[in-house]
Amino acid sequence: MAYYRQLGSIPPKRHTQHRTPDGNLYYEELMGEEGFSSDSSLLYHRHIPSAIVDATVWDLPDHSTTPNHPLKPRHLKLHDLFPESVVADTDVVTGRRLVLGNADVRLSYVVASKTSPLYRNSIGDEMVYIESGSATVETVFGALQARQGDYVLIPRATTHRWIPDGPVRAYAVEANSHIAPPKRFLSKYGQLLENAPYCERDLHGPTEPLLTDGSDVEVLVKHRGSTGIVGTRFVYPNHPFDVVGWDGCLYPYTFNISDYEPLTGRVHQPPPAHQAFEGANFVICNFVPRKVDYHPLAIPVPYYHSNVDSDEIMFYVGGDYEARKGSGIGQGSISVHPGGHAHGPQPGAYERSIGAEFFDELAVMVDTFRPLELGEGALACEDAGYAWTWAGRGPNR
Repeated sequence: MAYYRQLGSIPPKRHTQHRTPDGNLYYEELMGEEGFSSDSSLLYHRHIPSAIVDATVWDLPDHSTTPNHPLKPRHLKLHDLFPESVVADTDVVTGRRLVLGNADVRLSYVVASKTSPLYRNSIGDEMVYIESGSATVETVFGALQARQGDYVLIPRATTHRWIPDGPVRAYAVEANSHIAPPKRFLSKYGQLLENAPYCERDLHGPTEPLLTDGSDVEVLVKHRGSTGIVGTRFVYPNHPFDVVGWDGCLYPYTFNISDYEPLTGRVHQPPPAHQAFEGANFVICNFVPRKVDYHPLAIPVPYYHSNVDSDEIMFYVGGDYEARKGSGIGQGSISVHPGGHAHGPQPGAYERSIGAEFFDELAVMVDTFRPLELGEGALACEDAGYAWTWAGRGPNR
């Protein structure tokens, strides 16, 4: 998104000499997308950003997946994944447990209170939703303050680390692409339009450079390999947080779900009305507290629908989700409604919603356009009876 920012010390003209007070050169780095053809920023380092003194294998957590076969809707209870006894020794980066994934996106969950290693994802952007807690996210661009309800957007290849202020529950959307506002929300020059449900004032980037000294500093890098996703541990002679200034349109930021302005109508609005961001072959939507359908004969909960082109993944993060009452779903739950299965409200919710004027619900939805498979985290926390809740009975019953 072409939303320009400038921080710290930069020269008046790009690609020209920029010197320290004692006359030495700062080292300019262009960080850009799509082969110099899209958004970018220029960063000015005290040290050569390419310098490394060691590179070893970083063994990643389990990224294996299992097909959703036989095809079933599923209920995943994420709060069961992290007992309190492990949280003190868990960090937001290495402690993630893969819940769902495909060739376009991976959805992971973590509960952590330990400072993470320095980390860089060179596969795609990350959008991390803070279900609860708060943290400082230190990056090569500067620090971000993340709180409950924040999305934290980390552009591809941004070196960063997470410093929780106590236990943090985080839902990580790791793309194999970039994540940005939907194109229909943007002018041809990249400004958010009047019909968008948020604006640039709602996006909060770093406020000052973050300068940190250190030598022989480790950075964990997630990247592509011939066998899939692999990891490398680089050692840098100087700390990578050495940027004295930068400018451009590519940088990390936070966006709080409470700043999302819902679109409503006389009759039920389809999921695209709730969209907030998009990546390649997936979208991210917000279901927030809102006035609901006001046609005199409206049925406010969703109509039954078949996702013929996508899997629908709903992460329930607050409030009281009307359409799922009676299914066992609550805060910290994920519902997996795959393409090929017609889904909708639980029994009784359709009729019960008539006459409602307001829904106090909060959920983050990811719709993918290729099937998702189950990660080890999903297999460890599934409510096995969910698929049968519409009928009231399951196999052999």
